[in-house]
Amino acid sequence: IMNILIIGSKGFIGTHASNFFQEKKHTVFGCDVVTDYTEKRYFQIDATNSDYQNVFKNNIIDVCINCSGAASVPLSLEFPLKDFNLNTLNVFKIADAIRLYQPSCKFINLSSAAVYGNPESLPIKESFGLKPLSPYGIHKMQAEQVLTEFNTFYNLKTCSVRIFSAYGNGLKKQLLWDLYHKFSSNKPIELYGTGDESRDFIHVSDVVQAIALIIEEGTFDNQQINVANGQEFTIRYIAETFKSILNVKQNIVFNNKVKKGDPLNWCADISKLKALGYQNKVSIENGIEDYINWIEKNMN
Repeated sequence: IMNILIIGSKGFIGTHASNFFQEKKHTVFGCDVVTDYTEKRYFQIDATNSDYQNVFKNNIIDVCINCSGAASVPLSLEFPLKDFNLNTLNVFKIADAIRLYQPSCKFINLSSAAVYGNPESLPIKESFGLKPLSPYGIHKMQAEQVLTEFNTFYNLKTCSVRIFSAYGNGLKKQLLWDLYHKFSSNKPIELYGTGDESRDFIHVSDVVQAIALIIEEGTFDNQQINVANGQEFTIRYIAETFKSILNVKQNIVFNNKVKKGDPLNWCADISKLKALGYQNKVSIENGIEDYINWIEKNMN
């Protein structure tokens, strides 16, 4: 039984992680900017001036999972300072609080495949050079450098998990959310790109399963680990799958425009993750169907 602190515990991945580790009977501490008067082990952080010192000073924490931060390429282009504060500066503050008060705590920071940009070849290995295409990707890369700094100079146990296209119940943005709302309108569906752009999708329950494996089996010597399924799906395939599950007739049109900061094709090499025992449990088709059911249950 471990004491696990989840920062960003009210967010998409944070909520799933909190539920998962509570079900496994670990002691879970939550931490976020959202007000919550009912949760016992919960720390509210000031959104404008985050401070994690007291959390680590007054509690024994075995593992800290940072699920907080901004997760929008367009917003990072519009508000780069806010994105830097949430994705880089906050990570430094958390690492420094661990250094001061809980130096034996394992620190997992949720990074992103955005650090890779457009890779020279697929599948993408962790050893590839990092060429981010957006402020978001750059700030995630800088957060990884922060973890390198604290591991190198202070022996902190650190791991950056580079999450590819995570989706699932609770996510109210990005491709699947947009598709649902577009298909609900009875108009032709217009999407960015050519349809041949691809992503490596991973269901949030598989993301959490991967994090649990990393806690158990990871070396925490400044590791970087891809969290994905090693499967490449085109945006056209995802849209057509959505259409067939919804059983609707609209045409899907691609406008051949590329969104600024968006990479073209992603597929991860997940050898490192598989070596820890990872096996994906949710297929893309089942995951999409489950997501549609969740939206319909919660929107009506």
